[in-house]
Order: sequence, then C-alpha cells, then structure tokens
Amino acid sequence: MTTLLVADDQTMVREALAALLGMEADLEVIAQCARGDEVLPAVRHQQPDVALLDVDMPGLDGLEVADVLRAEFPHVKIIIVTTYGRPGWVRRAMDAGVNGFMVKDAPVEHLADGIRRVMAGLQVIDPELVVESTVRGRSPLTERETDVLRAAADGGSVEELASALFLSAGTVRNRLSAAIGKTDARNRADAARIARDNGWL
Repeated sequence: MTTLLVADDQTMVREALAALLGMEADLEVIAQCARGDEVLPAVRHQQPDVALLDVDMPGLDGLEVADVLRAEFPHVKIIIVTTYGRPGWVRRAMDAGVNGFMVKDAPVEHLADGIRRVMAGLQVIDPELVVESTVRGRSPLTERETDVLRAAADGGSVEELASALFLSAGTVRNRLSAAIGKTDARNRADAARIARDNGWL
C-alpha cells in the first residue's frame, strides 16, 4: 500500500482527488493539507510515501515545500500536481529534484499510474510540459533581480523596497530596470506579471 498526502488549497479539488485516489486498491490518502505551511508538520506526523503538492498555495507554494521536503525528508516522493504547467515552474520543479510534475485535468488513472511509476523509481513529467519548458528555457532573471521583482510585485516605493530588502535605493532601481529590460516589459508591474505568468517568481 502506498500512502499519500494531498495538498491543495481548493477544498473541492483536494477532497475529490483524495476520494478518487483512495478508490485505487494500492493507494491510501492519509493526510490532506489546505496550505503549503501545513505540509511539513503533516509529513513529520504521518510519514506518507508520496506528497502530491499543488503549486499555488498560501503559506508556502508547492515548489518551496518541495525544496524543504527534499532536504528534510528525502525518502518522501514528491509530485507537483497543478491546473496548468508554466514553463518556469517545470524547470524549478526539475531543479528541486521532484519526482513528478503532472496536470490536474488528466484522468485520475493517469495520476495513479504516475504515482506507481514514481514509487518504482522513475521521474514522471508530462511530455508537453517538458517540451514547453525546454523551448522557453530558464528565467532570464538573476536570483537578485528575481528577489527584487518578487518584492515589487505587491507594490511599494523604491525606498520601501530598499528598506525591506536591506539594499540601497540605487541597487533596487538597477535591478528593477534590468528585470524590466530582460522581460521586455513596460514597467515593473508588467515585468512582475510576465515573470509570474512564466513561473519565474
């Protein structure tokens, strides 16, 4: 029997996924989480074989959870399950060493088969997502530019961002300018939107 943790902030989706997977003779859902920051305590307590993580969750997103799980619970298999696969997310997931990246609109049999393949030691990533990720490539932003753009996505003046990030206002302006140029954006809000749409933030 393979035990599962399902993490998704949409209650109906999470409960439906858990119910459908629970109908498989060799799969058992032993934990459900509605927030990313609930996953680590649940894994620590329940010790599932596989964690199914949505990307976009409050608290911590699925990719942030995957990073911590990989470090603290290397025996737990990780499958990212999401409504859509932004190229940057796929690349980040692969870099984080996840075992699978699958879209939610696939038949539950497809997901169940993916879980079995992951338990057999394989990496399972939907082929279309791999192709799109390869074609679009990695984020053009440096890690520091990404940090500044992520902070700027919620608004705030350059001085406020500088204070929050412990940087000079000039450094913040330079990194925002670089991010705007690299994303071919009109302004920093547009750059943040483009980066978010591509899964770079």
